[in-house]
Amino acid sequence: MVDYHAANQSYQYGPSSGSNGAGGGGSMGDYMAQEDDWDRDLLLDPAWEKQQRKAETAANRICKVLAVNQENEHLMEDYERLASDLLEWIRRTVPWLEDRVPQKTIQEMQQKLEDFRDYRRVHKPPKVQEKCQLEINFNTLQTKLRLSNRPAFMPSEGRMVSDINNGWQHLEQAEKGYEEWLLNEIRRLERLDHLAEKFRQKASIHEAWTDGKEAMLKHRDYETATLSDIKALIRKHEAFESDLAAHQDRVEQIAAIAQELNELDYYDSHNVNTRCQKICDQWDALGSLTHSRREALEKTEKQLETIDQLHLEYAKRAAPFNNWMEGAMEDLQDMFIVHTVEEVEGLISAHDQFKSTLPDADREREAILAIHKEAQRIAESNHIKLSGSNPYTTVTPQIINSKWEKVQQLVPKRDHALLEEQSKQQSNEHLRRQFASQANIVGPWIQTKMEEIGRISIEMNGTLEDQLSHLKQYERSIVDYKPNLDLLEQQHQLIQEALIFDNKHTNYTMEHIRVGWEQLLTTIARTINEVENQILTRDAKGISQEQMQEFRASFNHFDKDHGGALGPEEFKACLISLGYDVENDRQGDAEFNRIMSVVDPNHSGLVTFQAFIDFMSRETTDTDTADQVIASFKVLAGDKNFITAEELRRELPPDQAEYCIARMAPYQGPDAVPGALDYKSFSTALYGESDL
Repeated sequence: MVDYHAANQSYQYGPSSGSNGAGGGGSMGDYMAQEDDWDRDLLLDPAWEKQQRKAETAANRICKVLAVNQENEHLMEDYERLASDLLEWIRRTVPWLEDRVPQKTIQEMQQKLEDFRDYRRVHKPPKVQEKCQLEINFNTLQTKLRLSNRPAFMPSEGRMVSDINNGWQHLEQAEKGYEEWLLNEIRRLERLDHLAEKFRQKASIHEAWTDGKEAMLKHRDYETATLSDIKALIRKHEAFESDLAAHQDRVEQIAAIAQELNELDYYDSHNVNTRCQKICDQWDALGSLTHSRREALEKTEKQLETIDQLHLEYAKRAAPFNNWMEGAMEDLQDMFIVHTVEEVEGLISAHDQFKSTLPDADREREAILAIHKEAQRIAESNHIKLSGSNPYTTVTPQIINSKWEKVQQLVPKRDHALLEEQSKQQSNEHLRRQFASQANIVGPWIQTKMEEIGRISIEMNGTLEDQLSHLKQYERSIVDYKPNLDLLEQQHQLIQEALIFDNKHTNYTMEHIRVGWEQLLTTIARTINEVENQILTRDAKGISQEQMQEFRASFNHFDKDHGGALGPEEFKACLISLGYDVENDRQGDAEFNRIMSVVDPNHSGLVTFQAFIDFMSRETTDTDTADQVIASFKVLAGDKNFITAEELRRELPPDQAEYCIARMAPYQGPDAVPGALDYKSFSTALYGESDL
């Protein structure tokens, strides 16, 4: 306890600075001589010495109380300001995190992802520290209020610790899944771009094939044709129908892709649907025209008798082979998207299987060309004048050779593309393993530290100073471990930039690691603060180390789950073991409810160790009370029921005197004089519900 009288030697308490100081009209020498006479008389007066000591004691007590109250007010103001700032930041941030409106392009979504990463790396960590520091300041303030026998601090409405925790939970709830949503949206847009390009490619191929087909089917050439020409037209139409049926699958694929783009909410669905509808309508028209033309040709009574069977065989074999080459070229140019080594190896295996069929395809090509050569040889041998083209098909040997050459060129290009993708996926797998290796070290390390901190907080190894030193060593080791987390963040950044969405080599995600790290920092800071508050309580209440260990031993004995708090029944059992009469009867229940209102004023249903030692220390130690402060003011007031501003300024340091004058209400008693102040209501307010 600070001796304010000893610390302020310049202030002279007592009647030596009384009201006579402003009166008199003698010379300075007369005044000094008169004062020496007074001093000699007072020094010989025992009653005056006793009164002087009482005044000094009273002034010291009031100075101490007011200093505590002033410091607590500063702490309350700091808490209100910090709480308001943190709640305002949360209020601004939550709507941003809850905004899940998808963008139209991958670039826009990747920018949102980068903004979120900046938020996690740059903006949120300082707020985590502010929230932790705010809770520490709040706990320290409440401890000081309890130690000075002041009422608990109740923050302004909306700024309670619970309000901040609720706001923080709302923030983390809004944050939860936001990064996953962004990544899923990027994957969805990537899938949409892939499908849209595939749709355009297939649609272009089909539209190129249908070019001129309607005009050909509407052509009425059979009306002026000879009998042999009509029979040739019938064969040609059969080949076309075969070709038409072969294209049915591509039209269905185009429609299926368009439907999937609609289901995935593709931003350009309108143009896709318009183009798809045009293709389907044209396809229906081709089917109708094909049917009409067949009916017209079949009405012809005579069939060509001199048809060249070799031409027909050529056409029948050339059409499917031509379709096979078109399908092969389409497959070889088909875009692919994979995410694992296994997937790309599956594509490579399928490509190798396709390459194994090329020798048989080449033999089929040679056989088809041989049919054409045989037809020419027979025509020349029999002096048949050919028109220069096969009447049954438009697929010429030149077309077959040209497309075959194209297939031969596309095969190595596909090889190269697959090998590049395989290299990319192998690199991705390396990134996965690299991240997993680090995460599988950092994750268990964080869990181990959490468990070790928990053990320190409930064990009784050494003094509180030893525990505090041990905890601060842990805090330093945690801070020193931060580069490992930074390395993991760098590795995670590489994984995100590579658009890797899963990792089978570890159960730890970056989100799990971040949350664990934040909890670890908060837990060590809170635990250190708890021990510091215990030291503060111990020193203020004069509790010995042995008593503190006994308190901890009793508390731990009944804290069965080692959760750091006692439930009502556990606390009651602890009190009974300490000799308190709180058995299950009316009187015992009333006493227990009284004690619970002291140790658990917020009715949380839990008694912390800090509340427990506060209660135990109050049971064995003494603190200043309102009555003691009133008695002290009464001494300074000369046993009057009121005190004046002049007396306060004379007996107290200037800042504390002005503090009292500004807050004391006017005295209203019958013995009041002008300027009288009510020190009783002021002293009572210091220990009750008030804004003082």
